[in-house]
Amino acid sequence: MNTESHNIILGGGCFWCIEAGFQRLFGIEKVVSGYAGGEASTANYKDVCSGVTGHAEVVQIFWDPAKIELDSILEHFFKLHDPTTKDRQGNDVGPQYRSYIGYQDDRQLEISKEVIARTQSKFNQPITTELAQSPSFYPAEIEHQDYYNRNSNQPYCQLVIRPKLDKLNSSS
Repeated sequence: MNTESHNIILGGGCFWCIEAGFQRLFGIEKVVSGYAGGEASTANYKDVCSGVTGHAEVVQIFWDPAKIELDSILEHFFKLHDPTTKDRQGNDVGPQYRSYIGYQDDRQLEISKEVIARTQSKFNQPITTELAQSPSFYPAEIEHQDYYNRNSNQPYCQLVIRPKLDKLNSSS
């Protein structure tokens, strides 16, 4: 990985969908599924799904700024999910599926706000994306990492993730 890479934490529903979308984007060096934005000092899939931790399913994205800029990453993010549905994406319902940006510094916050303002006109409802500074990130269990690439023939991957990837390919 490039020592000059940057990172941000993004959540937009199931982390498998967001992970798969970013793994296919030029300039992205690494995508790690995990949990952020909760009150509990640890997080795991069972507890996060129960809603007791307050965490969102997220991905931590590392990128090479010489190859892609943060505003492009965030534009891609807003194509991968509906940021206007609070605590849900499709059939996935609960606060763990909220739209979420965990920024690392003031520059990332300002760029996030600018992209949200530009993107708002594409939606009929207000964007509800939560912004949080430097949240703790807890990597998800190994079975959740690289999920789509390892399970692309599973029904969830075919019915939910594949159409999102197709949409991204057609709008790029």
